[in-house]
Amino acid sequence: MPLNAIWPLWDNGERIYYSGSEIGRLVIGQNGILSTPAVSCIIRKIKAAGGIILTASHCPGGPGGEFGVKFNVANGGPAPDAVSDKIYRVSKTLEEYAICLDLRIDLSRLGRQEVDLENKFKPFRVEIVDSVDVYLNLLRTIFDFSAIRNLLTGPNQLKIRIDAMNGVMGPYVRRVLCDELGAPANSAINCIPLEDFGGQRPDPNLTYATTLLEAMRGGEYGFGAAFDADGDRSMILGQNGFFVNPSDSLAIIAANLPCIPYFHQVGIRGFGRSMPTSTALDRVAKSMKVPVYETPAGWRWFSNLMDSGRCSLCGEESFGTGSDHIREKDGLWAVLVWLSIMAARKQSVEEIVTEHWTKFGRHYYCRFDYEALDPRTAYFIMRDLEALITDKSFSNQQFAVGNNVYTVLKTDSFEYVDPVDGTVTKRQGLRIIFSDTSRLIFRLSASSNVRATLRIYAESYEKDPSKHNMEPQAVLSPLIAIALKISQIHERTSRKGPTVIT
Repeated sequence: MPLNAIWPLWDNGERIYYSGSEIGRLVIGQNGILSTPAVSCIIRKIKAAGGIILTASHCPGGPGGEFGVKFNVANGGPAPDAVSDKIYRVSKTLEEYAICLDLRIDLSRLGRQEVDLENKFKPFRVEIVDSVDVYLNLLRTIFDFSAIRNLLTGPNQLKIRIDAMNGVMGPYVRRVLCDELGAPANSAINCIPLEDFGGQRPDPNLTYATTLLEAMRGGEYGFGAAFDADGDRSMILGQNGFFVNPSDSLAIIAANLPCIPYFHQVGIRGFGRSMPTSTALDRVAKSMKVPVYETPAGWRWFSNLMDSGRCSLCGEESFGTGSDHIREKDGLWAVLVWLSIMAARKQSVEEIVTEHWTKFGRHYYCRFDYEALDPRTAYFIMRDLEALITDKSFSNQQFAVGNNVYTVLKTDSFEYVDPVDGTVTKRQGLRIIFSDTSRLIFRLSASSNVRATLRIYAESYEKDPSKHNMEPQAVLSPLIAIALKISQIHERTSRKGPTVIT
């Protein structure tokens, strides 16, 4: 299908708005619901030309919330910049479009519906598919479902608590974890997809997934997870609310991939992480003697690596993890990996994490989000900060904070050269790397369409197991003090602190 064709959009299951005559087949999830991982799965399964995802992702929804249109290409992954740029250029040349007001499609009825608009456009087929079925069949080929089922139903039954946060994951959680794997129905909460997500923000972190966090703190459940609205991100919690940092989760999954049958079949080729994600994965990769690729934030970079056979597992510190089974991050896949690891090792979440730290060391890590900033203010903060840290006089500079002294080893504005096609992507975040391997990273996020979000990432490595039980913010406070001093973010935004700390 040519890029200059206009793709169909549908609204509330009543009308289809479209223009152009190149569409031959339209596949939609039942009741208009598909998770982002399921979309990628279906595109690859039926060899579609691409797909459109209408989503608020992890942002507030409803009439006053956010709404996005995302295009995935034929490999099932997010459109690369070249495709997005082409779509944008073509959009500026459009002269007219047509709206069909009387077309009715029943999104609740599974099966095919033939559409013929009186020869005005090319006849095409609308196919309503089970939202979970194709995706579930793929999961069955990846995991040992009997081992997970025994973990959730056997003599030493693991009690779990799963929060779909009123996004699209409700049907997947109930079908996969409850119906297929035997978890009790009351294990799953907030499983009815709602337009405004029940008034909550479907962002699976400690700030917004408070219902799950409080339930886990009671000690009744040994494993907990929350999903974002479109199902590509998930947060992992252990008993008593033990939080698994996403960067740690990625590294632990990498170290335990032999627990997953899929990787026995296809092997482990390499790992990928976004630049802001902690370097915990790098230590695992070194021990396994496989390469690790450091990319800009955004899943499209991983898709290229996976298509070329370079990368088997990848992830981002923003709660997204996935493998080459599809070309999107996959929140439910990550949950099933964790349950597989627990079943194989017969350990709790906390035991698995602390044992990993003992072997590889702990990467203390935090992300500080300053949301809804004035875009101009955020831009000038980053501009001035880049000028400061890339000046030659900044090299080898020392910062003394309390009893800690940090010496600057390297600074840069991160630039990525794609090893597959040689594409160069510049200005992907500012990095300060200190001589003890500690890192500070500053990055503007493009996740909001109105205001700007400035993120500060801090990372510090600790090898000594006797120092692995400290509070991350306490360990990282000297680095954060340096970050606030050189960025002047509080003074320039009149903020007293970040909106969200992860």
